[in-house]
Amino acid sequence: MLDGAKTDTLLDVSNIEVIYNHVILVLKGVSLSVPKGGIVALLGGNGAGKTTTLKAISNLLHSERGEVTKGRILYKGEPIADLNPSTLVKMGVIQVMEGRHCFQHLTVEENLLTGAYTRKSAKETAEDLELVYTYFPRLKERRKSQAGYTSGGEQQMCAIGRALMSRPETILLDEPSMGLAPQLVEQIFEIVKRLNEEQGVTFLLAEQNTNVALRYAHYGYILESGRVVMDGPAKDLRENPDVKEFYLGMSDKGRKSFRDVRSYRRRKRWLS
Repeated sequence: MLDGAKTDTLLDVSNIEVIYNHVILVLKGVSLSVPKGGIVALLGGNGAGKTTTLKAISNLLHSERGEVTKGRILYKGEPIADLNPSTLVKMGVIQVMEGRHCFQHLTVEENLLTGAYTRKSAKETAEDLELVYTYFPRLKERRKSQAGYTSGGEQQMCAIGRALMSRPETILLDEPSMGLAPQLVEQIFEIVKRLNEEQGVTFLLAEQNTNVALRYAHYGYILESGRVVMDGPAKDLRENPDVKEFYLGMSDKGRKSFRDVRSYRRRKRWLS
């Protein structure tokens, strides 16, 4: 599945359906797999089902009156659908939420240390804090500042760094580019790449910025209205004419606005 990466399946999502409030069907048979050591992108517009897919995996749906009603979710071959989120963190699966959700009144360093609540060794926690500062030197500069007074990019770094403090094997990263300037987006994705290559962290990231996501991911899934409508190696998706036209804004006639294309045309082409 991935060029130059291990192909052992770490996370396997098979034909899941998610319903909110016992009425609203949001995911309609989503299947995907994430290999160990991979970066997999979950792509699509707002409302496609990306965040719901991540929350189904991390078991954060119940707080929003959502539930997985069909299908299975396996991690390392074991079902995890009935495990609570704290158990999943101890297993090495953690989600970085859309919108960062830093504790505004705590300092940057205090935010980072909250990510180590499952850890027992103060020495290891201190070592991991220095590791986080190695990848995010800006956080070390701002470590005594209240998180609420830091920039959006710094808060995104803080959220990822806080996740790293639990020593995760897999990070579910939701909309890391949201609200950030292009230069900061590149910085965040470069750090994701380094963490993947140097620390062996596996990533499943949900992202609307298809262009940047496909440059850093190994494999991608495109969601529309709660269904996977296309998937493949990232380099193939980047060259796919439909993806170019509808998600990268390019067609044979040059640049084209995604807003000018009717959604039924996309679905008809991909689902026919």
